[in-house]
Amino acid sequence: MGSALSNAPVSLSTLTTMQVGGVPSRIISCGNTQQLYDAAIELWSSDEQFHVLAGGSNTVFAEDLEGLTILHVTNRGVEIVSEDAQFVTVQVQAGHSWDEFVAWAVTNDYAGIEAMSGIPGSVGATPVQNVGGYGQEVSDVITQVEFLEKGSDESVIRPASYFEFSYRDSALKHGLEGLVGWVEFRLQKLAGMSVPMKSGQITEHLGAEYGSALPLEQVRKTVLELRASKGMVISETDPDSVGCGSFFTNPVISVEKSLEFPEEMQRWRMPNEDQVKISAGWLIENAGFPKGYSIPGSKAAISNKHALAITNRGGASSAEILELARLIQERVAARWGINLIPEPNLVGF
Repeated sequence: MGSALSNAPVSLSTLTTMQVGGVPSRIISCGNTQQLYDAAIELWSSDEQFHVLAGGSNTVFAEDLEGLTILHVTNRGVEIVSEDAQFVTVQVQAGHSWDEFVAWAVTNDYAGIEAMSGIPGSVGATPVQNVGGYGQEVSDVITQVEFLEKGSDESVIRPASYFEFSYRDSALKHGLEGLVGWVEFRLQKLAGMSVPMKSGQITEHLGAEYGSALPLEQVRKTVLELRASKGMVISETDPDSVGCGSFFTNPVISVEKSLEFPEEMQRWRMPNEDQVKISAGWLIENAGFPKGYSIPGSKAAISNKHALAITNRGGASSAEILELARLIQERVAARWGINLIPEPNLVGF
């Protein structure tokens, strides 16, 4: 199969940022795309249950993982495939760190992903939920993806439209099964400036007008500061960063329905003028969950910095994480009539 099998699988709490999860039956380390594809084809043919894991920042594993195989994706690399005076097209391997790629782009004056600085995880995971932040999302810049579809023995290159991207969503979350080998991005050359900023938080923080182009390095620095202030940048010195970042997506609702909520609730405009995105953090806090809340006796807690993040305070079980998440969902639904959707993958529950 051309891949290295772990003879002694480790607890997935050591491979995930939430730091919970049991020991799988085995871990297959895939250092290049072909190893990944070969392993997946073999596992599909044997109907063996498996899960693909790279950065481990967007997955919560159960404790009982008997029978589960982990494909640990570690392929890395960024390659420029074409460029002209205005654009550069790059292919990035699935196992490459997303934030390292963003840092590389900013250093080289390539614009289009700077506002997504500090997001943990791997490049290969970004198309799955159309990762985004501060007014940008990867579907803005993805051109194509090398993809091995379940049931196929050969990978194909699919255009971005194949994945039906929408807000924090894609066909990969709704029945399209397969593996990402690499992702191709088209970034802009704007002489060290960003694309127009569509985040009021960034422009207000920098005293600029909404829609302004700003220096790339300044945007990245600002985003990292904003995310760190919310415990959203992984740091060994910050216990609020032991989690998956935002545990729930910000709901998108009709403008009409949004009028039912108090004016002070944060909301953001969407490309579809009939819809707005509203603050899940506000809904949570105003359903009776202050920052730092935990169920008595539990080691799972809402972040002290941001109500949208669930954190592991040290030694929490995956059951405790899910117990808190479900309680939040129940109370928000009862108070506001909104069903919060978890952002991380929940495996083994």
